[in-house]
Amino acid sequence: MRIGVPKEIKVQEHRVGLTPTSVRELVHHGHEVLVEHGCGEGIGCDDEAYRRAGARVVDSAEDVWRGAELVVKVKEPQPEEYRFLRPDLVLFTYLHLAADRGLTEALMDSGCIAIAYETVRDEAGRLPLLAPMSEVAGRMSVQVGAHYLEREQGGRGILLGGVPGVEAAKVVVLGGGTAGTNAIRMAMGMEARVYVLDRSLPRLYELDLQFGPMLNTIYSTVEAVETHVVDADLVIAAVLVPGAAAPKLVTREMIRAMRPGSVFVDISIDQGGASETSRPTTHDDPVYREEGVIHYCVTNMPGAVPRTSTYALNNATLPYVLRLADRGWRRALQEDPGFAEGLNVACGRLVHPAVAESFGLAATPRAQVLER
Repeated sequence: MRIGVPKEIKVQEHRVGLTPTSVRELVHHGHEVLVEHGCGEGIGCDDEAYRRAGARVVDSAEDVWRGAELVVKVKEPQPEEYRFLRPDLVLFTYLHLAADRGLTEALMDSGCIAIAYETVRDEAGRLPLLAPMSEVAGRMSVQVGAHYLEREQGGRGILLGGVPGVEAAKVVVLGGGTAGTNAIRMAMGMEARVYVLDRSLPRLYELDLQFGPMLNTIYSTVEAVETHVVDADLVIAAVLVPGAAAPKLVTREMIRAMRPGSVFVDISIDQGGASETSRPTTHDDPVYREEGVIHYCVTNMPGAVPRTSTYALNNATLPYVLRLADRGWRRALQEDPGFAEGLNVACGRLVHPAVAESFGLAATPRAQVLER
């Protein structure tokens, strides 16, 4: 199969779909890899590194998109890339369609096969291709939160861990999944007072065993969210419904009641955000102030640390890329029901039920597409 890797064009997105190491593995399996000139610069890999791995370096994004049967990316196609979508193309990347009707319609209109990293599941029901970036975003959320709490950044002027005789900051994490767990780990490592809210008692029990009595585990209700958000110095939203829009757990009234200069970091912004006050931002202009609270809502947080992020992501995605290339998309998905859950759009039809529900549309049964 001919596999294409275009350069990412989202604002300040320096990750790349395949590393030279992954390219070499694909070439070893007998596949041809096209990479766009300069696509690996953000992770410190020049064109020569890709050539040594066996890739063919081409001059433009159009050469990649037009020449490839399978395109492997990191972020969803941007509007200027929609023209490259076509019926005989398989696209494998993060899509987050529930937050982007325009992209959803473009994929359907093109007739392409769109497989989303974020809805692929493993045998245990976990999200193996979302997890690496959730780990990065969770850890980054505490770093950026601590930074924007500084007075010079417009924050309250609070040191996250405090000092002897001065109380540490209160950090509230909404959601105890992969991103939330990594945020907890970092915040506790910086000696903040950390609270996690989740609706799963088994998950709260696991977090209690993992982190011990220094972590405050709270069962999530409307009242609990309101009580702890209003009193927090830093709130990190890490809630996820796979494929669907994020629930709006935090109201404008809650944000208004927070102390001025507090910080709200919304990791869930890729899926629309967890607060009524959330709106997407970029690394070029990452924050805004709403109701006196600093909001950090960058939609590609891991893009700020592209080398770490790219290698972590490739560790997870490479086996799936190999299966697509070795067996073709239909057979690869037929043989692995968890992989098949990654199929969001196929042959002009919306397949993933959570995405369809987000837009009030009907979903075509996955089996109907795969059995054709």
